[in-house]
Amino acid sequence: MSELLSLSVAMFAGLMMTRLLGKLKLPDVTSYLIAGVLIGPCCIGALHIPGLGFGSAEELEGLNLISLVALGFIAFSIGNEFRLSQLRETGKQALVIGVLQAVAATLLVDAALLLVCLVAPQALSVPAAITLGAIAAATAPAATLMVVRQYKAKGPVTDLLLPIVALDDAVGLVLFAVSFGIAKALSAGAVDLISIVVDPLIEILGSLLLGTLAGIALTELEKLFHSNTNRLAMTIGFVFVTVALSMLRIPAGPVMISFSSLLVCMMMGSVFCNLCPLSEEIMSRADKWSAPLMVLFFVISGAELELGVFAKGSAVLIGLIYILTRSAGKYLGARESARLVHCSDKVIRYLGITLLPQAGVALGMCVTAAKLPGDGPMIRNIVLFAVLIYELVGPLLTKWALTKAGDIQPRSQEVLTRRARKLAEAAAKNR
Repeated sequence: MSELLSLSVAMFAGLMMTRLLGKLKLPDVTSYLIAGVLIGPCCIGALHIPGLGFGSAEELEGLNLISLVALGFIAFSIGNEFRLSQLRETGKQALVIGVLQAVAATLLVDAALLLVCLVAPQALSVPAAITLGAIAAATAPAATLMVVRQYKAKGPVTDLLLPIVALDDAVGLVLFAVSFGIAKALSAGAVDLISIVVDPLIEILGSLLLGTLAGIALTELEKLFHSNTNRLAMTIGFVFVTVALSMLRIPAGPVMISFSSLLVCMMMGSVFCNLCPLSEEIMSRADKWSAPLMVLFFVISGAELELGVFAKGSAVLIGLIYILTRSAGKYLGARESARLVHCSDKVIRYLGITLLPQAGVALGMCVTAAKLPGDGPMIRNIVLFAVLIYELVGPLLTKWALTKAGDIQPRSQEVLTRRARKLAEAAAKNR
């Protein structure tokens, strides 16, 4: 009962926060995150009143299933951006920018943090610096997609943004696996080629294969149903199954066969949208069905942000360096690579700003990085600090950049007048 009450309080708090902060014109995702912080263990949750907020990290861990499923739907929806008809126009640009901006962020953060290691070796080790550089490549697809949906963004920047955010997962996995393997080798004094090369390749290829099979199976099974309601139920069930399968970890001798739920669901969405003639309508219905789930996901994400990291001076200082250099790497990498592939001036100027949000994928990498002997807690604190800042500020910057690029259009006066008239008519009827 207390869990259901906590979830209902979380959804209510998130929705009400959008009304309270509506005059500030903040994106809804930022309001959800702020609501999560307020009802989390650092604020109201600390009162330990059953059902009123989340009182501990353990209580939040019990809700991981909601976050996993929400990310699955987000990835499935982003897969819709890989329609072959669209990729013929933007595929090459998205691929080049997606790879180069991620690599640029990693290299810039590596350079800055390795300089910190030289100046203050007691504050940060070389393995930790290399690991943080790899984590810098990751971008949060959830926050970006929510901003695009809320404001119905449409235009050249948005057309490139969503495929690039999707590619970030694959590029980030490779960079992290290689960098973390090098970091472990430096810590242990031995090189493990399996963890550096073999395991990440298996994870990426396995995820793409599993997603392809799931997309084909979903397309074939959808043909058995003629009701939109049944098609929607089938799609939702397939996302659930795909997320569950992607959690499998299969040891095969010295190699570990694992999957990325984001990559698997993205690939399933990509295959499905290209094979099924009704995919656009079905995926649109799935997006609407999952909207309340997204509210819970972001409120829970906000509750998981730990304000205690501000008490650690070294983490804050290194975290600021990480944030500034990662932001510069994302912006400059996107700008120069967009110029390289002859994008429009608006894309060159504003795309990099939309790539700043960072959350789920980076936190997943952080869990693995915590196993680094001696440096795990420091890496965790720095990433938590950066995620806290990026999640609260990133969606606002994404909205600003898409607005300046012209992808977000202000509501016309006609729409506002029509809405006001309907509200007035409804109020008159209730008198």
